[in-house]
Amino acid sequence: MHGEHIDERSADTASVIDVNDLPDGLVVTDRDGHVLTVNRAAARLTGVTHDQAVGRHLRDVFSFRDRDGRDWWKWLDTYGGLPTRTRQPELSLRTPGGQEMLVAARLVRTPERGGEIVRVVITLRDAGARARLERSRADLVSTVAHELRSPLTSVKGFTATLLAKWTRFTDDQKLVMLETVNADADRVTRLITELLDVSRIESGRLEIHRQVVDIPARIRKIIAGRVAAGEPDDRFRLEMGGELPETWLDQDKIDQVLANLMENAVRHGRGTVTISVEPNEWGVTVSVRDQGEGIPPELVTRVFQQFWRGNARRRGGTGLGLFIVKGLIEAHGGTISVQRGPEGGAEFRFMVPTGTPDFA
Repeated sequence: MHGEHIDERSADTASVIDVNDLPDGLVVTDRDGHVLTVNRAAARLTGVTHDQAVGRHLRDVFSFRDRDGRDWWKWLDTYGGLPTRTRQPELSLRTPGGQEMLVAARLVRTPERGGEIVRVVITLRDAGARARLERSRADLVSTVAHELRSPLTSVKGFTATLLAKWTRFTDDQKLVMLETVNADADRVTRLITELLDVSRIESGRLEIHRQVVDIPARIRKIIAGRVAAGEPDDRFRLEMGGELPETWLDQDKIDQVLANLMENAVRHGRGTVTISVEPNEWGVTVSVRDQGEGIPPELVTRVFQQFWRGNARRRGGTGLGLFIVKGLIEAHGGTISVQRGPEGGAEFRFMVPTGTPDFA
């Protein structure tokens, strides 16, 4: 594949962009529609390489058509229209092979204002990816509505009952109802927190505030909290694998990762939950493993996707926890994976770099 570049010039600066670095497909033609370049993303989407397309007319190598079968290039009409026209909005088009794509165009003029069209920059995106994203968002809305309905119904029911019949209940009955309302309010708060995390991860707005974090100390604190909440003392085991380097991490987010992985091991696994911490050549490795059934190999690739639940018989939560865990670890510059543990259960292993202070 040839390395092609586009010059984007302003009054004071000039930069050169390699079109092969762009995430979207890009095809550039002259005014008449003869292809000047095709980037790697466009070749991957269409199956038409740079060498196969350059010099030929767009309709001979791509032939984009709308749902009614009309030729998109003819409709674009580079010789007609207002001289101020510079863009063609994104449309859903099809190739002769039936592949659906989202296609938009920018009309480059010289001079820029009112001049003649000298080339056409066409961007291509996979319509299937857009459809999958829309389905994912619809699933998110459906899941949130379902998860919110139950606690809000409970809160509304108990508060309405107490307001209408306060004097009819004993103090013990009132306490039970208020404790239920409080627990359901906490559940709603957790859901909203998860949704905010998902939004920040997907939009790239997740902020990491680094400080020195003692990972073993954080693990011990989480274990102590679970034991205080009723878990047996011997349910958790912490293993150390050597002297750890100083790690600069976001303490709240690392706590969230550790708590989520330990909760996952308790909920979906059995036996002792072992948390191992050891140094590696560029940071720290933490693994959380249980003694349950583990995760079938065919499901491993789905574990960190939104709405994944490990056991259909033990449905609970939104299925967003491991997706958020992966996002938090990657925001630290780390990685996370899942595999079969030495005792048969699931083993989640993440690595985080030593990091540096974040003064931003």
